[in-house]
Amino acid sequence: MDSEKAKLERIKMLACDIDGVLTDGSIIYGTGNLEVKVFNIKDGIGMKIAWVSHFPVVWITGRKSEAAVRRADELNVQIYQGMADKEAGLRAVAAERGLALEEIAYIGDDLNDIPALQLAGYAFAVMDAAPEVIALADYTTKARGGRGAIREAIEHIFHAQNRWEDGTAAYLASLKGVRKIGGGPH
Repeated sequence: MDSEKAKLERIKMLACDIDGVLTDGSIIYGTGNLEVKVFNIKDGIGMKIAWVSHFPVVWITGRKSEAAVRRADELNVQIYQGMADKEAGLRAVAAERGLALEEIAYIGDDLNDIPALQLAGYAFAVMDAAPEVIALADYTTKARGGRGAIREAIEHIFHAQNRWEDGTAAYLASLKGVRKIGGGPH
């Protein structure tokens, strides 16, 4: 059986559920087609660190949401919506990207994530995941879903691969040249 470090060293991509992982699982409906989701900035910075480090993050979700598409676009994350069958979704992502399933980490929170967690090379559960998900996980985050769990998962992978310092340096370098637009003090 592979050691945890050996499993983590093979990981080349992180696949995430959205509701309950990137969010706290709440869905707020307004009038018309308004749907509100709350995303965590720490998770966003973690995904930006991954992006500047050429470590892809993808979202696989059974639902369809304009709010999720907007956030994915901001973070340079590819989103696969309407994928209720997470096993088929993870297999499709792996095939599309030319990756072995052992090279993909998956993070989930509930029963519908179990097939993907069982396939992935490394399984993460958020702290407040269903007990069945936690039982399958290689690592359970200290953070709840929607409260920095994705950032923690990325840090966990990057520390095991000795990439965290380079990743944070690349992220900070990417901020140079970003200037405030408009008048007034900066």
